[in-house]
Amino acid sequence: MILKVYKELKCPEEVIKHSKVVRKRAVELASKFPNQVDTELIETGALLHDVGRCSSNNIQHAIIGAQILKNEGFSPEVVKIVERHIGAGISPEEALTLGLPPKDYTPQTLEEKIVAHADNLVHGDLKVGLYFVLNKWKKRLGPDHPSLEKLKRLHHEVAGDDFF
Repeated sequence: MILKVYKELKCPEEVIKHSKVVRKRAVELASKFPNQVDTELIETGALLHDVGRCSSNNIQHAIIGAQILKNEGFSPEVVKIVERHIGAGISPEEALTLGLPPKDYTPQTLEEKIVAHADNLVHGDLKVGLYFVLNKWKKRLGPDHPSLEKLKRLHHEVAGDDFF
C-alpha cells in the first residue's frame, strides 16, 4: 500500500530514498525502547513521513501528507506521525508565524518522536549526527532560535548520547 501511494502521486525518487533511510534510522532509534514502541507503526510512519513532498516542498508538506494518508484510509496514528514530524515540534503560535493552521504539531507519542528525530538525523539520503543538524539549523534559524533547544531535548529523549 505504501508503494502504491508513492506511485499514484508520482513522487520523486529522492523523496522515496530519503524516506527509506529515515525508516532505517527510526528502527535504530526504536531499538533503544524494546517492548515499549510499535515498530511496525514507526516503520510505516517513517516510510510515509514525507509523502506530502510529492506535491509540495515547503513546510506545508506535513499537513498535505497527513491529508493524503487520511484520504487513503491510513490509521490516525500514522496520520499524526506525518503531521507532527516537522523539526522538533511546532507550537500553535509558531504554526501561525509559519503559515500553518494554528495547531500543536509537536510529536506526542514515542513513535511520533522517534520518526521526527530520525528525519532530523537524515540529510538527503545520508545519516548524520546531532552536531551536523544543530549547525545546519543554526545557519538557517540563527544561533539563539528556540528550536535548537527543542532539538536537543528530543535528541536526549530518543537517542541519548548516540547518533552524534
